[in-house]
Amino acid sequence: MGQLNRITQQPGVMGGKACIRGMRVTVGMVVGQIGSGHSVDEVLTDYPYLEREDIMQALCYAAWRSEEREVMLATA
Repeated sequence: MGQLNRITQQPGVMGGKACIRGMRVTVGMVVGQIGSGHSVDEVLTDYPYLEREDIMQALCYAAWRSEEREVMLATA
């Protein structure tokens, strides 16, 4: 996976959710817009402070997170 230098997580910003460049725009908000049928250009119009690369990285991050697997550990 490439570098995700536009995705940030800070405990004091949006409850620690993954955000775009430290702003109060979460990856989930961006991915939700795309999933609802909005085009990248429409999202950029709705969020004029975002850049196309922000959206691409949000989608890459979401894809990467969806591939994670939870490993059950044995209990003592």
